[in-house]
Amino acid sequence: MSIFLAFLIFFTSVTPHKYLPIDRIPVWESKNDPNIGPAFGQPEQIRLAYGGDQSTYSVTWQTYDDTLKSIVEYGTDISDLKNSVEGRCSVFLDGQKHSVWRYIHRVNLTGLEPGTRYYYHVGSEHGWSPIFFFTALKEREGGGFIYAVYGDLGVENGRSLGTIQKMTQKGELDMVLHVGDFAYNMDESNGETGDEFFRQIEPISGYIPYMAAVGNHEYYNNFTHYVNRFTMPNSEHNLFYSYDLGPVHFIVFSTEFYFNLHLGYHQMENQFNWLTNDLKKANANRKEVPWIITQGHRPMYCSDFDGDDCTKYESIIRTGLPLTHGYALEKLFYEYGVDVELWAHEHSYERLWPVYNRTVFNGTQQPYVDPPAPVHIITGSAGCRENTDVFIEHPPPWSAIRSTDYGFGVMRVYNSTHLNFKQINVAQGGTEDDDFWVIKSSLKHHRPFKHRDLKRLRTYGTHVPKHHCHHKSHCDETRKKRTRRHQNRDE
Repeated sequence: MSIFLAFLIFFTSVTPHKYLPIDRIPVWESKNDPNIGPAFGQPEQIRLAYGGDQSTYSVTWQTYDDTLKSIVEYGTDISDLKNSVEGRCSVFLDGQKHSVWRYIHRVNLTGLEPGTRYYYHVGSEHGWSPIFFFTALKEREGGGFIYAVYGDLGVENGRSLGTIQKMTQKGELDMVLHVGDFAYNMDESNGETGDEFFRQIEPISGYIPYMAAVGNHEYYNNFTHYVNRFTMPNSEHNLFYSYDLGPVHFIVFSTEFYFNLHLGYHQMENQFNWLTNDLKKANANRKEVPWIITQGHRPMYCSDFDGDDCTKYESIIRTGLPLTHGYALEKLFYEYGVDVELWAHEHSYERLWPVYNRTVFNGTQQPYVDPPAPVHIITGSAGCRENTDVFIEHPPPWSAIRSTDYGFGVMRVYNSTHLNFKQINVAQGGTEDDDFWVIKSSLKHHRPFKHRDLKRLRTYGTHVPKHHCHHKSHCDETRKKRTRRHQNRDE
């Protein structure tokens, strides 16, 4: 059958992953001229993603014309890529006035043997990529997997990019967890900034799974570039999803639904209901997969100077909608025993003491051993054109460690009891800004937090009342006086 322009325009951002018919006849073939083929059939922007279990990967790439076929050839011998899998292709038009026709190809590889190295390339008879390789995920000697963790990586000033590329090539990383904000911004220059970003991360994403969470810089046209360009497991839209790997249940969600209410409340409600159900299932399976780690872009707590939502005692992410407290995430995550919460958005690194409802567990010598509340980590300084953020001079009690230098996190979950997190400072030549452990002494400590945890939290913690002024510079009266002085000076 023929595909006409009007028909193809249907496949826009509002219908993500709407695949082209297999029996289609592209425009170049319909002309029945042997001198005409696809004008731009060369694959680029290759990226791997974890498929939901250790035997499954997804491969995604892009062309600028319809190549009819979307093929991955792979094998354990670089000179004999004997296995071939064909996938599907969708058209992505982002809704701009001069939308570029992007063909997004997706192929699932199944039946992979954990620990086996595979060589692969992608494409069709109209163009093939270079040969890449990956090692199907298998726990490392000594236990667990190693994750690069960061957010806010842009095309310009991507200061951490080279270090992450090098670590990937040397086999020092198993997976990337990118916690929102890509390219700055993927939709800019008619989407060319997004294309350049995926080219820049290809030395990473072509070799290890690149797992994504949505951020505020993906807001354009209801997150259309994020939704259409990525392929995350167990999801058609990539905005919220979960998966297990080793001893960890990862939950990825969108904080942006709380700040884009003009798009409606249904997205927030759907996600909250999904989160509740997913957390119930995860807790029922904690004997097999004990850790629960969440990833969302905008944090609940922070102490940067930029006045973001997380600097307020009543963050909307934490306490929910004003007045009603609907869809509050802190209480939900506490009731279901989330162990670690990964954030970005602030262009800095900050590690928090275990904290719940403004009560900070900082009164013992080992606060991260069987902590009675989740541990929050903010790592959003990978590098972008907006530079790094500065911290307030007198941070709130929940702040344990801070760095304003460029860098990224490296997390290793060794087993059911030990998790290590390091913050690598690329501005200072790869030194470590932080290195700490979260320890759960036994499986029984992986569970929903209970009344005895609250009692321990309150006994050895610092409670921050709603209107507490932890330093006079933060007091309302001081702020009012400072504001009046500035106003008088300007008059």
